[in-house]
Amino acid sequence: METYIMSLDQGTTSCRCILFNRAGEIVSVAQKEFHQYYPQPGWVEHDPMEIWSTQIGVAQEAMYKVRAGYQNIAAIGITNQRETTVLWDKETGRPVYNAIVWQCRRTAVESDRLKEAGHAQAIREKTGLFIDAYFSATKIRWILDRVPEARELLAQGRLLFGTIDTWLVWNLTGGKVHATDYSNAARTMLFNINTLQWDKDILQWLEIPACILPEVVSSSGRFGVTDSSIFGGEILIGGAAGDQQAALFGQACFAPGTAKNTYGTGCFLLMNTGTTPMYSQNGLLTTIAWGIDGRVEYALEGSVFVAGAAIQWLRDEMKLLEASPDSEAAAESVCDTAGVYIVPAFTGIGAPYWNPYVRGTITGISRGAGRNHLIRAALESLAYQTCDVLSAMEEDSRVSLRALKVDGGACANNFLMQFQADMIGVAVERPPCIETTALGAAYLAGLACGYWKSKEDIIKNISVSQRFEPKMDQAVREQKRRGWRRAVKAALAWAEEEESV
Repeated sequence: METYIMSLDQGTTSCRCILFNRAGEIVSVAQKEFHQYYPQPGWVEHDPMEIWSTQIGVAQEAMYKVRAGYQNIAAIGITNQRETTVLWDKETGRPVYNAIVWQCRRTAVESDRLKEAGHAQAIREKTGLFIDAYFSATKIRWILDRVPEARELLAQGRLLFGTIDTWLVWNLTGGKVHATDYSNAARTMLFNINTLQWDKDILQWLEIPACILPEVVSSSGRFGVTDSSIFGGEILIGGAAGDQQAALFGQACFAPGTAKNTYGTGCFLLMNTGTTPMYSQNGLLTTIAWGIDGRVEYALEGSVFVAGAAIQWLRDEMKLLEASPDSEAAAESVCDTAGVYIVPAFTGIGAPYWNPYVRGTITGISRGAGRNHLIRAALESLAYQTCDVLSAMEEDSRVSLRALKVDGGACANNFLMQFQADMIGVAVERPPCIETTALGAAYLAGLACGYWKSKEDIIKNISVSQRFEPKMDQAVREQKRRGWRRAVKAALAWAEEEESV
Protein backbone atom coordinates (compact mmCIF):
# COMPACT_ATOMS: atom_id res chain seq x y z
CA MET A 1 0.00 0.00 0.00
CA GLU A 2 1.41 3.40 -0.98
CA THR A 3 1.59 5.79 1.95
CA TYR A 4 2.10 9.52 2.29
CA ILE A 5 2.79 12.13 4.93
CA MET A 6 0.01 14.68 5.35
CA SER A 7 1.07 18.24 6.08
CA LEU A 8 -1.52 20.62 7.48
CA ASP A 9 -0.25 24.12 6.68
CA GLN A 10 -2.42 26.58 8.55
CA GLY A 11 -1.38 30.04 7.35
CA THR A 12 -2.45 33.59 8.02
CA THR A 13 -4.77 33.89 5.02
CA SER A 14 -5.45 30.30 3.97
CA CYS A 15 -5.47 26.67 5.05
CA ARG A 16 -3.57 24.20 2.91
CA CYS A 17 -3.11 20.45 2.98
CA ILE A 18 -0.31 18.77 1.04
CA LEU A 19 0.44 15.06 0.75
CA PHE A 20 4.14 14.26 0.26
CA ASN A 21 5.84 11.06 -0.88
CA ARG A 22 9.23 9.73 0.26
CA ALA A 23 11.08 11.89 -2.29
CA GLY A 24 9.59 14.99 -0.69
CA GLU A 25 7.42 15.55 -3.76
CA ILE A 26 3.89 16.91 -3.72
CA VAL A 27 1.35 14.19 -4.50
CA SER A 28 -1.81 16.16 -3.79
CA VAL A 29 -2.66 19.65 -2.60
CA ALA A 30 -5.79 21.53 -1.59
CA GLN A 31 -6.07 25.09 -0.36
CA LYS A 32 -8.77 27.53 0.68
CA GLU A 33 -8.65 31.10 1.95
CA PHE A 34 -10.63 32.16 5.00
CA HIS A 35 -12.01 35.47 6.22
CA GLN A 36 -9.88 38.24 7.72
CA TYR A 37 -11.52 40.50 10.31
CA TYR A 38 -10.32 44.06 10.94
CA PRO A 39 -12.55 45.43 13.75
CA GLN A 40 -10.44 48.58 14.17
CA PRO A 41 -7.32 50.02 12.51
CA GLY A 42 -4.36 47.81 13.47
CA TRP A 43 -6.59 45.01 14.77
CA VAL A 44 -6.64 41.61 13.02
CA GLU A 45 -8.81 38.62 13.97
CA HIS A 46 -9.71 35.15 12.65
CA ASP A 47 -12.64 32.86 13.46
CA PRO A 48 -11.06 29.74 15.06
CA MET A 49 -14.03 27.58 14.06
CA GLU A 50 -13.66 28.70 10.44
CA ILE A 51 -9.95 27.83 10.60
CA TRP A 52 -10.78 24.35 11.94
CA SER A 53 -13.50 23.61 9.40
CA THR A 54 -11.44 24.99 6.51
CA GLN A 55 -8.37 23.00 7.53
CA ILE A 56 -10.28 19.72 7.78
CA GLY A 57 -12.06 20.47 4.52
CA VAL A 58 -8.83 20.85 2.55
CA ALA A 59 -7.36 17.75 4.23
CA GLN A 60 -10.29 15.64 3.09
CA GLU A 61 -10.12 17.22 -0.37
CA ALA A 62 -6.41 16.45 -0.75
CA MET A 63 -7.03 12.83 0.23
CA TYR A 64 -9.98 12.54 -2.14
CA LYS A 65 -7.93 13.78 -5.10
CA VAL A 66 -5.68 10.69 -4.91
CA ARG A 67 -8.32 8.37 -3.46
CA ALA A 68 -6.36 8.05 -0.22
CA GLY A 69 -7.90 6.69 2.95
CA TYR A 70 -6.62 7.00 6.47
CA GLN A 71 -4.62 3.81 5.88
CA ASN A 72 -2.58 5.69 3.24
CA ILE A 73 -1.45 8.40 5.64
CA ALA A 74 1.59 7.39 7.69
CA ALA A 75 1.45 10.49 9.88
CA ILE A 76 0.29 14.10 10.02
CA GLY A 77 2.60 17.08 10.48
CA ILE A 78 1.24 20.49 11.46
CA THR A 79 2.69 23.89 10.73
CA ASN A 80 0.96 27.12 11.59
CA GLN A 81 0.87 30.86 11.74
CA ARG A 82 2.66 31.60 14.99
CA GLU A 83 1.71 33.78 17.98
CA THR A 84 -1.97 33.87 16.97
CA THR A 85 -3.95 33.31 20.16
CA VAL A 86 -7.07 31.26 20.88
CA LEU A 87 -8.84 30.71 24.22
CA TRP A 88 -11.64 28.17 24.41
CA ASP A 89 -13.94 26.16 26.66
CA LYS A 90 -12.51 22.68 27.07
CA GLU A 91 -15.96 21.19 27.69
CA THR A 92 -17.80 22.63 24.68
CA GLY A 93 -14.81 23.28 22.41
CA ARG A 94 -16.13 26.75 21.64
CA PRO A 95 -13.74 29.74 21.52
CA VAL A 96 -14.56 32.56 23.93
CA TYR A 97 -13.41 35.17 21.40
CA ASN A 98 -12.03 35.36 17.88
CA ALA A 99 -8.37 34.40 17.45
CA ILE A 100 -6.17 37.47 17.88
CA VAL A 101 -3.73 37.30 14.97
CA TRP A 102 0.03 37.78 15.24
CA GLN A 103 -0.26 40.93 13.11
CA CYS A 104 -2.70 42.57 15.55
CA ARG A 105 -1.38 45.65 17.36
CA ARG A 106 -4.20 46.15 19.87
CA THR A 107 -1.96 45.25 22.84
CA ALA A 108 0.78 47.79 22.11
CA VAL A 109 -0.23 49.75 25.23
CA GLU A 110 -0.07 46.60 27.40
CA SER A 111 3.38 45.93 25.96
CA ASP A 112 4.48 49.46 26.81
CA ARG A 113 3.32 48.95 30.41
CA LEU A 114 5.49 45.85 30.70
CA LYS A 115 8.47 47.88 29.52
CA GLU A 116 7.66 50.71 31.91
CA ALA A 117 7.52 48.18 34.76
CA GLY A 118 11.16 47.34 34.03
CA HIS A 119 10.70 43.82 32.66
CA ALA A 120 12.21 44.27 29.19
CA GLN A 121 15.68 42.94 29.97
CA ALA A 122 14.45 39.96 31.98
CA ILE A 123 11.94 38.96 29.30
CA ARG A 124 14.64 39.30 26.65
CA GLU A 125 17.00 37.02 28.60
CA LYS A 126 14.31 34.47 29.45
CA THR A 127 12.44 34.26 26.13
CA GLY A 128 14.85 35.65 23.53
CA LEU A 129 12.12 38.07 22.48
CA PHE A 130 11.54 41.80 22.68
CA ILE A 131 8.40 42.91 24.47
CA ASP A 132 5.95 43.46 21.64
CA ALA A 133 2.26 43.08 20.81
CA TYR A 134 3.37 40.59 18.13
CA PHE A 135 3.60 37.76 20.68
CA SER A 136 0.87 35.76 22.42
CA ALA A 137 1.35 36.87 26.03
CA THR A 138 -0.34 40.27 25.91
CA LYS A 139 -3.07 38.88 23.63
CA ILE A 140 -3.98 36.35 26.35
CA ARG A 141 -4.06 39.11 28.94
CA TRP A 142 -6.29 41.25 26.69
CA ILE A 143 -8.89 38.47 26.38
CA LEU A 144 -8.81 37.71 30.11
CA ASP A 145 -9.35 41.41 30.88
CA ARG A 146 -12.10 42.10 28.37
CA VAL A 147 -14.10 38.91 27.78
CA PRO A 148 -16.33 38.06 30.77
CA GLU A 149 -16.87 34.48 29.56
CA ALA A 150 -13.12 33.87 29.69
CA ARG A 151 -12.99 34.86 33.35
CA GLU A 152 -16.04 32.76 34.18
CA LEU A 153 -14.59 29.66 32.50
CA LEU A 154 -11.24 30.24 34.20
CA ALA A 155 -12.96 30.26 37.58
CA GLN A 156 -14.60 26.94 36.67
CA GLY A 157 -11.32 25.38 35.47
CA ARG A 158 -12.63 25.10 31.93
CA LEU A 159 -10.46 27.62 30.03
CA LEU A 160 -7.63 26.58 27.68
CA PHE A 161 -5.12 28.61 25.67
CA GLY A 162 -3.33 27.60 22.54
CA THR A 163 -1.58 28.87 19.48
CA ILE A 164 -3.06 27.51 16.25
CA ASP A 165 -1.07 24.25 16.35
CA THR A 166 -2.53 23.53 19.79
CA TRP A 167 -6.04 24.40 18.62
CA LEU A 168 -5.73 21.98 15.68
CA VAL A 169 -4.22 19.16 17.75
CA TRP A 170 -6.94 19.52 20.37
CA ASN A 171 -9.67 19.31 17.72
CA LEU A 172 -7.99 16.54 15.74
CA THR A 173 -7.74 14.37 18.83
CA GLY A 174 -11.31 15.06 19.92
CA GLY A 175 -10.15 17.15 22.86
CA LYS A 176 -7.83 14.47 24.25
CA VAL A 177 -4.50 16.28 23.72
CA HIS A 178 -3.66 19.84 24.80
CA ALA A 179 -0.07 20.31 23.65
CA THR A 180 2.31 22.51 21.70
CA ASP A 181 5.87 22.03 20.49
CA TYR A 182 9.02 23.89 21.57
CA SER A 183 9.10 26.16 18.52
CA ASN A 184 5.57 27.46 19.05
CA ALA A 185 5.92 27.75 22.82
CA ALA A 186 8.98 29.92 22.24
CA ARG A 187 6.83 32.48 20.40
CA THR A 188 4.38 33.16 23.23
CA MET A 189 6.72 35.41 25.27
CA LEU A 190 5.88 33.13 28.22
CA PHE A 191 8.35 30.29 27.64
CA ASN A 192 11.87 30.28 29.06
CA ILE A 193 14.10 29.08 26.22
CA ASN A 194 16.93 28.31 28.65
CA THR A 195 15.07 26.19 31.20
CA LEU A 196 12.53 24.94 28.61
CA GLN A 197 9.64 25.64 30.98
CA TRP A 198 6.78 28.10 31.15
CA ASP A 199 8.31 30.98 33.08
CA LYS A 200 6.72 31.57 36.49
CA ASP A 201 7.94 35.17 36.76
CA ILE A 202 6.45 36.26 33.45
CA LEU A 203 3.19 34.47 34.20
CA GLN A 204 3.05 36.36 37.48
CA TRP A 205 3.82 39.74 35.89
CA LEU A 206 1.00 39.25 33.39
CA GLU A 207 -1.31 37.44 35.81
CA ILE A 208 -1.74 34.52 33.43
CA PRO A 209 -2.62 31.25 35.17
CA ALA A 210 -0.40 28.29 34.27
CA CYS A 211 -3.40 25.95 34.26
CA ILE A 212 -4.59 27.22 30.86
CA LEU A 213 -1.25 26.53 29.12
CA PRO A 214 -0.56 23.45 26.96
CA GLU A 215 2.05 20.79 27.59
CA VAL A 216 5.26 21.47 25.66
CA VAL A 217 6.56 18.47 23.70
CA SER A 218 9.10 17.57 21.00
CA SER A 219 8.59 19.00 17.51
CA SER A 220 8.87 15.44 16.17
CA GLY A 221 7.16 12.70 18.16
CA ARG A 222 3.85 11.11 19.03
CA PHE A 223 1.45 13.95 19.82
CA GLY A 224 -1.52 11.61 19.70
CA VAL A 225 -3.89 10.17 17.11
CA THR A 226 -6.81 11.70 15.27
CA ASP A 227 -10.33 10.90 16.36
CA SER A 228 -11.56 8.14 14.06
CA SER A 229 -14.67 10.16 13.15
CA ILE A 230 -12.59 12.69 11.18
CA PHE A 231 -10.85 10.51 8.58
CA GLY A 232 -12.57 7.16 9.16
CA GLY A 233 -9.75 5.83 11.33
CA GLU A 234 -6.89 6.93 13.55
CA ILE A 235 -3.85 8.70 12.06
CA LEU A 236 -0.71 9.51 14.04
CA ILE A 237 0.00 13.21 14.62
CA GLY A 238 3.79 13.01 14.45
CA GLY A 239 5.10 16.55 14.30
CA ALA A 240 4.42 20.25 14.68
CA ALA A 241 6.40 23.45 14.29
CA GLY A 242 5.74 27.11 13.76
CA ASP A 243 5.72 28.00 10.09
CA GLN A 244 9.12 29.68 9.96
CA GLN A 245 10.93 26.99 11.93
CA ALA A 246 9.24 24.36 9.76
CA ALA A 247 10.55 26.12 6.65
CA LEU A 248 14.06 26.15 8.15
CA PHE A 249 13.75 22.40 8.68
CA GLY A 250 12.25 21.89 5.23
CA GLN A 251 15.26 23.63 3.67
CA ALA A 252 17.52 21.23 5.61
CA CYS A 253 19.24 24.09 7.44
CA PHE A 254 20.54 21.64 10.01
CA ALA A 255 24.05 23.10 10.40
CA PRO A 256 24.82 26.27 12.38
CA GLY A 257 25.18 29.25 10.04
CA THR A 258 22.72 27.99 7.43
CA ALA A 259 19.75 30.28 6.74
CA LYS A 260 16.56 30.68 4.75
CA ASN A 261 14.10 33.46 3.99
CA THR A 262 10.37 32.80 3.63
CA TYR A 263 8.28 35.19 1.55
CA GLY A 264 4.74 34.74 2.80
CA THR A 265 2.23 37.10 4.37
CA GLY A 266 5.23 38.36 6.29
CA CYS A 267 8.90 37.80 5.55
CA PHE A 268 11.03 35.77 7.93
CA LEU A 269 14.76 35.22 7.81
CA LEU A 270 16.08 32.50 10.13
CA MET A 271 19.61 31.27 10.76
CA ASN A 272 20.41 28.07 12.65
CA THR A 273 22.75 28.85 15.56
CA GLY A 274 23.08 25.33 16.97
CA THR A 275 22.45 24.19 20.53
CA THR A 276 23.34 27.51 22.17
CA PRO A 277 21.04 30.54 22.01
CA MET A 278 22.69 33.58 20.40
CA TYR A 279 21.42 36.97 21.58
CA SER A 280 21.29 39.75 19.01
CA GLN A 281 22.72 43.24 19.42
CA ASN A 282 20.90 44.40 16.29
CA GLY A 283 17.20 43.94 16.86
CA LEU A 284 16.83 40.25 15.99
CA LEU A 285 14.96 37.62 17.95
CA THR A 286 16.47 34.55 19.58
CA THR A 287 14.13 31.61 19.22
CA ILE A 288 13.94 27.83 19.40
CA ALA A 289 14.25 26.27 15.95
CA TRP A 290 12.99 22.84 17.02
CA GLY A 291 13.32 20.20 19.69
CA ILE A 292 13.91 16.60 18.63
CA ASP A 293 14.95 13.57 20.72
CA GLY A 294 15.64 15.70 23.79
CA ARG A 295 17.93 18.06 21.85
CA VAL A 296 16.86 21.69 21.31
CA GLU A 297 18.39 23.84 18.60
CA TYR A 298 18.12 27.61 18.34
CA ALA A 299 17.90 30.25 15.63
CA LEU A 300 18.28 33.96 15.09
CA GLU A 301 15.22 35.45 13.43
CA GLY A 302 14.38 38.68 11.69
CA SER A 303 10.63 39.22 11.39
CA VAL A 304 9.11 41.42 8.69
CA PHE A 305 5.42 41.88 9.41
CA VAL A 306 4.23 42.77 5.92
CA ALA A 307 5.60 41.15 2.78
CA GLY A 308 3.17 39.23 0.55
CA ALA A 309 0.40 41.07 2.40
CA ALA A 310 1.54 44.22 0.59
CA ILE A 311 0.80 42.56 -2.74
CA GLN A 312 -2.58 41.39 -1.43
CA TRP A 313 -3.25 45.01 -0.46
CA LEU A 314 -2.55 46.13 -4.02
CA ARG A 315 -4.93 43.42 -5.23
CA ASP A 316 -7.78 43.60 -2.72
CA GLU A 317 -7.89 47.17 -1.38
CA MET A 318 -6.19 49.23 -4.09
CA LYS A 319 -7.54 47.14 -7.01
CA LEU A 320 -4.26 47.59 -8.92
CA LEU A 321 -3.95 43.84 -9.58
CA GLU A 322 -6.43 41.15 -10.52
CA ALA A 323 -4.15 38.40 -9.21
CA SER A 324 -0.96 38.52 -7.14
CA PRO A 325 1.21 36.78 -9.79
CA ASP A 326 0.39 39.65 -12.18
CA SER A 327 2.74 41.81 -10.12
CA GLU A 328 5.79 40.28 -11.84
CA ALA A 329 4.85 41.44 -15.34
CA ALA A 330 3.75 44.84 -14.02
CA ALA A 331 7.10 45.39 -12.26
CA GLU A 332 9.09 44.33 -15.31
CA SER A 333 7.14 46.68 -17.57
CA VAL A 334 8.95 49.69 -16.05
CA CYS A 335 12.70 50.16 -15.64
CA ASP A 336 12.47 51.44 -12.05
CA THR A 337 10.00 52.83 -9.52
CA ALA A 338 10.32 56.45 -10.71
CA GLY A 339 11.74 57.28 -7.29
CA VAL A 340 8.82 55.78 -5.34
CA TYR A 341 9.42 53.80 -2.15
CA ILE A 342 6.70 51.98 -0.22
CA VAL A 343 7.23 51.11 3.44
CA PRO A 344 4.36 48.65 4.02
CA ALA A 345 4.17 49.02 7.80
CA PHE A 346 0.44 48.41 7.95
CA THR A 347 0.66 46.86 11.42
CA GLY A 348 3.88 48.38 12.73
CA ILE A 349 7.42 47.59 11.70
CA GLY A 350 9.44 44.60 12.89
CA ALA A 351 13.16 43.79 12.85
CA PRO A 352 15.44 45.56 13.27
CA TYR A 353 13.33 48.65 14.16
CA TRP A 354 10.53 47.22 16.35
CA ASN A 355 8.08 50.10 16.38
CA PRO A 356 4.38 49.16 16.69
CA TYR A 357 3.18 52.70 15.96
CA VAL A 358 4.63 53.04 12.46
CA ARG A 359 2.12 52.84 9.62
CA GLY A 360 2.54 52.38 5.90
CA THR A 361 4.00 55.25 3.89
CA ILE A 362 4.63 56.02 0.22
CA THR A 363 7.42 58.49 -0.49
CA GLY A 364 9.01 59.97 -3.59
CA ILE A 365 5.82 60.28 -5.62
CA SER A 366 6.08 62.52 -8.67
CA ARG A 367 3.60 63.28 -11.45
CA GLY A 368 5.16 60.55 -13.60
CA ALA A 369 4.59 57.77 -11.08
CA GLY A 370 1.92 55.32 -12.21
CA ARG A 371 0.32 52.01 -11.39
CA ASN A 372 3.26 49.83 -12.40
CA HIS A 373 5.75 51.98 -10.49
CA LEU A 374 3.71 51.47 -7.32
CA ILE A 375 3.51 47.73 -7.91
CA ARG A 376 7.26 47.55 -8.48
CA ALA A 377 7.91 49.63 -5.34
CA ALA A 378 5.76 47.26 -3.27
CA LEU A 379 7.69 44.23 -4.56
CA GLU A 380 11.03 45.93 -3.96
CA SER A 381 9.99 46.66 -0.36
CA LEU A 382 10.12 42.92 0.36
CA ALA A 383 13.75 42.80 -0.76
CA TYR A 384 14.74 45.97 1.10
CA GLN A 385 13.25 44.71 4.36
CA THR A 386 15.13 41.43 3.91
CA CYS A 387 18.35 43.41 3.37
CA ASP A 388 17.87 45.19 6.70
CA VAL A 389 17.39 41.88 8.51
CA LEU A 390 20.26 40.11 6.75
CA SER A 391 22.70 42.93 7.53
CA ALA A 392 21.79 42.67 11.22
CA MET A 393 22.06 38.88 11.16
CA GLU A 394 25.49 38.85 9.54
CA GLU A 395 26.76 41.37 12.09
CA ASP A 396 25.39 39.34 15.03
CA SER A 397 26.57 35.95 13.81
CA ARG A 398 29.78 37.14 12.15
CA VAL A 399 28.79 34.81 9.30
CA SER A 400 28.58 36.11 5.74
CA LEU A 401 26.10 34.09 3.75
CA ARG A 402 27.38 32.59 0.53
CA ALA A 403 23.81 32.08 -0.72
CA LEU A 404 20.31 32.73 0.56
CA LYS A 405 17.80 29.87 0.44
CA VAL A 406 14.28 31.08 -0.26
CA ASP A 407 10.76 29.70 -0.10
CA GLY A 408 7.17 30.79 0.29
CA GLY A 409 4.61 31.86 -2.29
CA ALA A 410 6.19 35.18 -3.28
CA CYS A 411 9.54 33.54 -4.09
CA ALA A 412 7.91 32.27 -7.30
CA ASN A 413 8.19 35.86 -8.54
CA ASN A 414 11.34 35.92 -10.69
CA PHE A 415 11.56 39.72 -10.67
CA LEU A 416 11.57 39.78 -6.87
CA MET A 417 14.17 37.03 -6.58
CA GLN A 418 16.53 38.74 -9.03
CA PHE A 419 16.09 42.07 -7.28
CA GLN A 420 16.73 40.35 -3.94
CA ALA A 421 20.00 38.89 -5.23
CA ASP A 422 20.98 42.32 -6.57
CA MET A 423 20.25 43.99 -3.25
CA ILE A 424 22.14 41.54 -1.00
CA GLY A 425 24.99 40.91 -3.43
CA VAL A 426 24.90 37.10 -3.10
CA ALA A 427 23.06 34.36 -4.94
CA VAL A 428 19.47 33.46 -4.14
CA GLU A 429 18.62 29.74 -4.36
CA ARG A 430 15.06 28.56 -4.97
CA PRO A 431 14.17 24.87 -4.46
CA PRO A 432 11.90 22.84 -6.77
CA CYS A 433 9.26 22.74 -4.03
CA ILE A 434 8.74 26.23 -2.62
CA GLU A 435 6.23 24.87 -0.09
CA THR A 436 9.04 24.17 2.35
CA THR A 437 6.96 25.19 5.36
CA ALA A 438 4.60 22.28 4.69
CA LEU A 439 7.54 20.08 3.70
CA GLY A 440 9.31 20.78 7.00
CA ALA A 441 6.24 19.76 8.97
CA ALA A 442 6.04 16.60 6.87
CA TYR A 443 9.70 15.78 7.55
CA LEU A 444 9.20 16.23 11.30
CA ALA A 445 6.18 13.91 11.27
CA GLY A 446 7.90 11.42 8.94
CA LEU A 447 10.92 11.15 11.24
CA ALA A 448 8.61 10.37 14.15
CA CYS A 449 7.06 7.37 12.41
CA GLY A 450 10.13 6.12 10.52
CA TYR A 451 8.88 7.23 7.09
CA TRP A 452 12.28 8.91 6.83
CA LYS A 453 14.96 7.26 8.94
CA SER A 454 17.22 10.26 9.58
CA LYS A 455 18.13 13.81 8.57
CA GLU A 456 20.49 12.26 6.01
CA ASP A 457 17.45 10.86 4.20
CA ILE A 458 16.01 14.36 4.10
CA ILE A 459 19.23 15.94 2.81
CA LYS A 460 19.14 13.54 -0.16
CA ASN A 461 15.86 15.16 -1.23
CA ILE A 462 17.27 18.71 -1.29
CA SER A 463 18.10 20.38 -4.60
CA VAL A 464 18.15 23.84 -6.21
CA SER A 465 15.68 24.58 -9.01
CA GLN A 466 16.91 28.06 -9.90
CA ARG A 467 19.82 30.23 -8.80
CA PHE A 468 19.65 34.01 -9.15
CA GLU A 469 23.08 35.66 -9.32
CA PRO A 470 23.52 39.36 -8.46
CA LYS A 471 23.94 41.54 -11.54
CA MET A 472 23.52 45.09 -10.28
CA ASP A 473 26.43 47.51 -10.06
CA GLN A 474 27.52 48.18 -6.48
CA ALA A 475 27.03 51.95 -6.80
CA VAL A 476 23.45 51.51 -8.04
CA ARG A 477 22.74 49.06 -5.21
CA GLU A 478 23.97 51.51 -2.59
CA GLN A 479 21.97 54.35 -4.11
CA LYS A 480 18.76 52.33 -3.96
CA ARG A 481 19.41 51.21 -0.39
CA ARG A 482 20.07 54.82 0.69
CA GLY A 483 16.69 55.75 -0.75
CA TRP A 484 15.08 52.92 1.22
CA ARG A 485 16.70 54.07 4.46
CA ARG A 486 15.34 57.59 3.85
CA ALA A 487 11.86 56.16 3.32
CA VAL A 488 12.03 54.18 6.58
CA LYS A 489 13.25 57.30 8.36
CA ALA A 490 10.19 59.16 7.06
CA ALA A 491 7.87 56.39 8.31
CA LEU A 492 9.52 56.42 11.74
CA ALA A 493 9.21 60.20 11.90
CA TRP A 494 5.48 59.92 11.21
CA ALA A 495 5.16 57.53 14.16
CA GLU A 496 7.09 59.87 16.45
CA GLU A 497 4.78 62.73 15.54
CA GLU A 498 1.71 60.57 16.29
CA GLU A 499 3.04 59.54 19.70
CA SER A 500 3.73 63.15 20.69
CA VAL A 501 0.27 64.50 19.75
